Amino acid sequence: MKYTVSLSKEATKELDRLDRKTEKRIQDRLDELTAAPYSDRLSNELVMSPGRRYSRVGNWRILYQVIDSQKVIDVSAVQHRSRVYKELKK
Repeated sequence: MKYTVSLSKEATKELDRLDRKTEKRIQDRLDELTAAPYSDRLSNELVMSPGRRYSRVGNWRILYQVIDSQKVIDVSAVQHRSRVYKELKK
């Protein structure tokens, strides 16, 4: 059974700001993650925040947490790599 994706307000805003090509690449990755949210090929666990994962799409990062009991991928952020790790350290 596939997971569903839940986007935070911040993630939705960031996706709306992106050019169509980048947005499509991120949407395609989210579709891949619905079938395999723990795939080592698609994502890694965040060392500084156990239980959360990230997926690389070019210079962009998708930060998410998997809620297995509800079959939900809760996306907290979609950010450029230059910003995402700085904000996580705060």
